[in-house]
Amino acid sequence: MYQSLLVPIDGSATAERGFQEAMALAERLQARLCLLHLIDESPFDMERAPANAYQQARLHWQRLGEALLTEAQQRAKARGLDCNILLREAGQQGVAEAIIDTAKQCGCDMIVMGTHGRRGLSRLTLGSDAELVLRSSPVPVMMVRQPEP
Repeated sequence: MYQSLLVPIDGSATAERGFQEAMALAERLQARLCLLHLIDESPFDMERAPANAYQQARLHWQRLGEALLTEAQQRAKARGLDCNILLREAGQQGVAEAIIDTAKQCGCDMIVMGTHGRRGLSRLTLGSDAELVLRSSPVPVMMVRQPEP
């Protein structure tokens, strides 16, 4: 059925929930995991920052992403899963498009990701990368919501 699962992770509880479900699914299907962390500079106004501050911030985000991916890869391998990691910059294309492009480039046949499951005005004002992935992905997408408190 599915042989390669793309799992975007960012260190949030929501992404962790998606990762947990992806590992369980990969175990059942004997599928490979491809863990993706995207460095997204769009929320930050880096155009006005001094060049050295920008470089320091990028290096910091890169190190955090590498640590997050390495730790997740170790957890997946401890469960006997085949797992590779990718660190990319979202760039101008944005997070959703970068996720979809990565799925295509890596030959993933499913994307598994966490979502907040926002509704109404909060969804409209905050936007949703998960929803954009769901609408645009050429492969199936499994959305995993956080349990209700």
